[in-house]
Amino acid sequence: MQAFLNHEDTPLTDDEMQRLHEAVVKAARRRLVGRRFIELFGPMGSGVQAIPYDEFTGEGVAAVDLTGEGDTGSVLTDRRSFKPLPIIYKDFVLHWRDLEMWRQLGMPLDDSAAAGAATWCAEAEDRLIFYGDKRTDFQGLMTHPDRHQLNLTDGWSVPGAALKDVVAATGAMYEAGHFGPYAMAVSPKLFANLHRMWEDARTMEIDNVRRLIEDGIFRCDVLQGESAVVVSTGRENMDLAVGLDLTVAYLGAEKMNHPFRVLETVCLRIKHADAICTIT
Repeated sequence: MQAFLNHEDTPLTDDEMQRLHEAVVKAARRRLVGRRFIELFGPMGSGVQAIPYDEFTGEGVAAVDLTGEGDTGSVLTDRRSFKPLPIIYKDFVLHWRDLEMWRQLGMPLDDSAAAGAATWCAEAEDRLIFYGDKRTDFQGLMTHPDRHQLNLTDGWSVPGAALKDVVAATGAMYEAGHFGPYAMAVSPKLFANLHRMWEDARTMEIDNVRRLIEDGIFRCDVLQGESAVVVSTGRENMDLAVGLDLTVAYLGAEKMNHPFRVLETVCLRIKHADAICTIT
């Protein structure tokens, strides 16, 4: 265990610390959306503070010949910068009287506070993925200036509107050389509208959209209003660089109580912005 997490100084047993960690991971998995369709790079380690951020060029098909001397139009790093890995964190407290009660009565550790902190961290991670962060100069899926952008059709309130927009979004990425598979994240309101019945009363809108979106359609609570984003998945287009994955650190006793921190370090790397199409 890494020393900076201070696990040796906690009043908890190893089994209880493991219970906290498992509660954090379970709660985060229930909430996280971006990680469901964006591949991870790492974890690289807690000491990694910055990582290369490459944006690529290079189109065209691979060559097929007998000599290997044809021009393939190499995939090249068009722009390289170095981005810091920001820390996402949320603190929680275990009270000393609760610890005493659990010990005296032989009760299991109540990990609700840890799960709650993990939920807030998961929301912050998704907000970073979808909207970026102006203070640290990060672009998100919904904000990258070079993404494809489409206007929403009728708020997806009539049958066929969502399918029309998804066809246009995947078509724009196909023309840019991104052939899928595709995934889509949708705001809660639009996700509800995807479950409208078609006029034949046998299929829902989402059933038809799924035929184009092979890597999944996900409700995303951080997406605002009526908005959606379609991406061509794969680490060649984007990944989530992870330094330290979600874990729990002990902050040291304070006024007899025991504060802990749920934390992680992550960075979304968008390598081909034209593999993204927002619908708003």
